[in-house]
Parts: sequence; C-alpha cells; structure tokens
Amino acid sequence: MRHFVTLFEISQQELHTILSLSQQMKQLLAAGRRPPWLARRVLAMLFEKPSLRTRVSFEAGILQLGGAAMFLGQEVGWQSRESTSDFIRVLAEYADVVVCRAKKHTSVEDLAGYDCVPIINGLTDLAHPCQALADIMTMQEIAGPLAGRTMTFVGDGNNVARSLALAAAMVGMRFRVLGPRDYFMDETWIKKIRSSYPHADIQQSTEAKIALSEADFVYTDVWTSMGQEQEAAERRSIFSQFQLNGHLMRHAPPKARVMHCLPAHRGEEITDEVIDSPQSAIVAQAGNRMHAQKGLLVWMGLQHDWLNAECLEQEGIELPLGFS
Repeated sequence: MRHFVTLFEISQQELHTILSLSQQMKQLLAAGRRPPWLARRVLAMLFEKPSLRTRVSFEAGILQLGGAAMFLGQEVGWQSRESTSDFIRVLAEYADVVVCRAKKHTSVEDLAGYDCVPIINGLTDLAHPCQALADIMTMQEIAGPLAGRTMTFVGDGNNVARSLALAAAMVGMRFRVLGPRDYFMDETWIKKIRSSYPHADIQQSTEAKIALSEADFVYTDVWTSMGQEQEAAERRSIFSQFQLNGHLMRHAPPKARVMHCLPAHRGEEITDEVIDSPQSAIVAQAGNRMHAQKGLLVWMGLQHDWLNAECLEQEGIELPLGFS
C-alpha cells in the first residue's frame, strides 16, 4: 500500500509522474473536460486544524474526478473516543483514501502504520508535501525545467520549508533559507535529505544579499504557525528585518517571482506592494493546489488499481515509459 506522508515516500521518477499528471489534469479542465476516473471513490478528509486551500482543493478535485468527499472534524472522535487502531480500521471500510491534517506528524504516521487505507498528509508540524507539489508545479509553469534554478525561502525553517527543501533536491534546484539563525531549518532534516540526494544544494544565511542574489523564486510564509500563537509577539520582533518588502526584494534579481503558501499576514511577513506586484505568483500557486492534488489522487488510483491506465490513454494522458 502506498502512502504520501512526506515526499520521501516517492521517488524522483514518481514525483515527475505526479507533476505530469497534474499538468495534464489542468489542461483537460481548461478544455472543459472532467473525465470521471475516480467515480464512486470516496475521499475522507480528517482534519484537526482549520483549512481553506487544503480542504476545498481536495474536495473540489475529487468531485471533478467523479468521486465524493467526506469532511471529518473533531466530532468523529479521532484520538479521543476510541483507539487509533479501531478508528482507522473502521474508516478504511468506508473510504478509499484519507487526507489527514494533523497537529502532530506522528498522528499521520500512526494512521499510515496500520496500512489499511492510503494516507495523504494534508499538513503536519513536520511537513506539508501537498503544498510542495503545487509549488513545484507552479515553478515549472513559470520557468520550465527547474534543474539549476534557485529558490530562497525567507523566514522560519518550518514544515513548508522542509518539504520545499526536499522537493528542490528532487528536481535539482538550489535551496536557500534566509532568516534568524535560531530559526534555521533543522540540520537533522537536511542530513536526511542529503542521505537520499547527496548533491542537494542547501544553504542557510542571515544575510539577504547572499541568500537572494541568485533567486529565481522568493518564497515566504507566516512567522507564527498554528499552535505557536503564544510566541507571536516575540516572533514579530525577531523576524521583522526579514519582512518580504520592496527593500528586501531589491537584493533579488528583477526576474524573481514571489510565492507564499497562504494564508498571508499582510504587513507582517509580506507587504501589499510585494504580494500584489506583477512578480507575485501567489494566486496561481494557490490554484495549482487542486490540480496537483488531482494528479496525486489519479496516481494513487493507478497504484491501488482504482482505475486502469487505458482510460487515461483514451483521454490522451501520457504516462512515462516504464510506469507501473
């Protein structure tokens, strides 16, 4: 059984397959075609945290593919009313795939550990792999092949930064982090990336002119994530010099595009002049969440025999040579 808990669960070739499927899903939709490849398949969305993009993009995506979605909030009693073993084994009797948005990464790992239904990580404190899929898709649309390109992440080396660093290594991008030293991405994660991708080019700096000088993409995220609210005032003070504003962007090449996973705290980590500038790719980036996740769901369907590759071929969908 295949899961998507982090990008470590897939190979480089599988990443390219998912991205290719995603782009073709987007093209089909633009042409007004919504083939029901996942007809009668059920997606359970198990969420501990609030969501706009993750929830709506998955729900819209599975509906466009002919399936159905169930939103499961705290009322279902996950981790409170019964054992995880009983909960996920019963849920697997009803759903074909589960997207889980959890406070703790170990919660998603626990669900996947029972290996009774495919689990997709919809965000945890460790990683946000679905966001990284959409971001790499967006960068490819803008710049074409990404090998040798540079992405600079400004701010806290958080769950989004970790997933982007791994995705960058998988597609051959250079990855830079700009922020306070005490909030750099943890070395344990970087070592894990390099153990799988020895040529991963990851550097962290407190100096804007170093981190931004070659950036093709400048990415930022909120300084205070969900669950860190008690640190908000302290973080605003510490990160203030790393606000993505016009002054900071002057250290980046004029061609650099701006990205943000949203929601944005305008006036904190990013200013209106930057987020609404012609350099901003943020709305397209958010839109690609749905297309990337449709590609992921179709890939999951192929892995678990929910659909036959022949039905994709009938719509002109191309699969890489050697796909199995």
